[in-house]
Amino acid sequence: MTGPLEGVKIIDLTSMISGPMGAMILADQGAEVIKVEPLGGEQLRHMAAPFNGVNAPFYSCNRGKKSLAIDLKSAEGKEVLIKLIKESDVFMQNFRPGTTDRMGFGYDELKKINPNLIYLSISGFGNKGPYAQSRVYDPVIQALSGATDIQADRNSGEPKMFRIVIADKVTSLTAAQAVSSALYAREKNSGGQHIKLSMLDSVVAFFWPEGMTGLVFKDNEFDVRKLQGSQDLIYKAKDRYITAGAVSDAEWKGMCRALNREDLIEDERFATPAGRVSNSQERKEITGQEISKWNSQEILSRLQAEGVPSAPLLDRMELLGNEQILANESILRLNYERYGEVRQARPAARFKKTPSEINSPAPLLGEHGREILMEIGYSEEKISKLLSEKKLFITDPK
Repeated sequence: MTGPLEGVKIIDLTSMISGPMGAMILADQGAEVIKVEPLGGEQLRHMAAPFNGVNAPFYSCNRGKKSLAIDLKSAEGKEVLIKLIKESDVFMQNFRPGTTDRMGFGYDELKKINPNLIYLSISGFGNKGPYAQSRVYDPVIQALSGATDIQADRNSGEPKMFRIVIADKVTSLTAAQAVSSALYAREKNSGGQHIKLSMLDSVVAFFWPEGMTGLVFKDNEFDVRKLQGSQDLIYKAKDRYITAGAVSDAEWKGMCRALNREDLIEDERFATPAGRVSNSQERKEITGQEISKWNSQEILSRLQAEGVPSAPLLDRMELLGNEQILANESILRLNYERYGEVRQARPAARFKKTPSEINSPAPLLGEHGREILMEIGYSEEKISKLLSEKKLFITDPK
């Protein structure tokens, strides 16, 4: 069996995370993804120390792809890219708006040679507005999207950022979904189309459902920070931190029983879901005091027995041995001659008939250049000429 996107060919001209991770998701689902890079490699290749030629962040955003390192400023490099695009289904790029037009690879040009092409443009801020031509990294999107307000210190109000590149990754998920939808629409005879996706729009949409509740109804606007379920449901047991939360009446009663505090069931402050929200600080303080009296394993067992959502707070090293992670096979352990054992998160969506899978490791720079060029009709002599003129770079994996 093969992935749901078997037969789809994607040209990935993106760099860093917002585009590469999205293209990788599509590769996991069976698409052939050719990563087109500058002769020196895209920026993410140089963001951390390499291990046998590839660093971990690059690996985890580019597994399953082929790499073509070519000089797109040269006429020969442009010719190669045009030939690839003619027989491809998807073209992905995340340059600033207008850049690919100046390079000769804008949508209006490419649709002339491939009317069925799905063309995805990822930008930081969109094509209009004061930031449209600004350089972008994840913290800038966090700043403009309200992320730092959502993460703000609960006591001082000091803005805080997510300690991961959340904007890039949310954008990559949105990109993969958008490309899949466009491919489906094309199958219904809509033809190719241009998808414009900004990191800012992706993150605002991601935060909106519960992060922006006070902004939904104009005539009922309120400061989200005053009502937001903003308390970190983290409690310290005797030996480690845990989380536990009770939303429904049944869960709240179960928590009270687990804590041997049945008296709280009748407490008017906490008798209803609305009361538990309006008195959330008091409720959390009482809950925290009670949990601190227990060892984590014992109180978690009691909470689980009562149907209360709860779990220990794992550090990242603990993931590898956690029973639930192991039962789910959430982390794959793959063995390659070059790298030894490589751990990767399993593709999350599990298709029964067309399963996703990690087909190959991340490529070395230009590793597949010869193979790719020969498939579009280039002779060994012509490839050697491109190499000697430094318009093509190939790494021999051996």
